[in-house]
Amino acid sequence: MRENLILHEDPRSGNCYKIRLTAALLGLPLERRGYDIMKGETRTPEFVANVNANGRIPVLQIGDRFLPESNAACWYLAEGSRLVPADRFERADMLRWMFFEQYNHEPNIATLRFWLCYVGEANLTPMQRDQIMAKRAGGEAALSVMEQHLAVHQWFVGSSASLADVSLYAYTHVCEAGGFRLHDYPAICRWLDRVSALPGYVPMD
Repeated sequence: MRENLILHEDPRSGNCYKIRLTAALLGLPLERRGYDIMKGETRTPEFVANVNANGRIPVLQIGDRFLPESNAACWYLAEGSRLVPADRFERADMLRWMFFEQYNHEPNIATLRFWLCYVGEANLTPMQRDQIMAKRAGGEAALSVMEQHLAVHQWFVGSSASLADVSLYAYTHVCEAGGFRLHDYPAICRWLDRVSALPGYVPMD
């Protein structure tokens, strides 16, 4: 019996998009429930009590169980599929890139996109404004690591797309909204085209 899958999301979020893209590439039906994080809809007592005590999205609901954290949810959907390598080292290497995405890529690239595109630079706190240059440098460093790898590899792990590609694609393909210049990274641009050509691909809302 197929599990009922519900994605609690803000469709503007790349972390939410990762899960939706994983499900689409695998042909898994996914019900979507939207929240507006700008209005605090994930901080309500009802959401915190019933969906995620951390007050954040995405959350993948599997039947009556709830799984927060985007990469954990992607792993749940993809385990045993073509998006998770069979080779033990390649599986670990895939996780390495997914950790890289959360520690080096997302905190810089996604944060700048959110600040500049949704909050607005004029509305940032003095502390946030002081962090812009550091976030920019951190994001460019992450993109440079990706560019170097993709200059000699088609995919991040092995010979086909994996969750490493899905994870890194989500915020990379919209990074220009945070002031990054994709044309500075030709290997990344070619890889973005390969991901968007995958069967089952769906665009971000």
